[in-house]
Amino acid sequence: MNFQISALDYEIFDSFFKLNDTELEKVGGKRMIVDENPGFPCRVSLEDAEIGEEVILIPFEFHKTKSPYQAKGPIFVRKNVKTKKLDINEIPEMLNHRLLSFRGYDKSGIMKSAITEKGDKTKEIIEKIFENQGIEYIQIHNSSPGCYNCQVNRT
Repeated sequence: MNFQISALDYEIFDSFFKLNDTELEKVGGKRMIVDENPGFPCRVSLEDAEIGEEVILIPFEFHKTKSPYQAKGPIFVRKNVKTKKLDINEIPEMLNHRLLSFRGYDKSGIMKSAITEKGDKTKEIIEKIFENQGIEYIQIHNSSPGCYNCQVNRT
């Protein structure tokens, strides 16, 4: 069973880095300098930001669906990074050291599975959820804060 994890496209967020702090606050964002690692997982590079790096914390609609499960929440994005393109079945290292929530959705955006597990079990959990043929995609969140990390699609 093959899958691919997708990062968010940097172009969506590039313009936010051009805003001053007041303008950024008006759209619900906040500029920050990273002061611990791990702790600021970037949804574009799928890596933890390094201490001293500039990031923005911005609200993002990560589950665009007509179902009751539509969702928006805070994400970190690092400045001047490229969108990570992962190979088939590749797991980004930033997931390994976190407690994660795996949420499987059908084609209508209805949640059909939810599992919380340590990130070092990511591949195993993805395969288990995709055993259900009715599940189209999985979204992975950081369990404690509940923040969106990335999406997993069948290939």
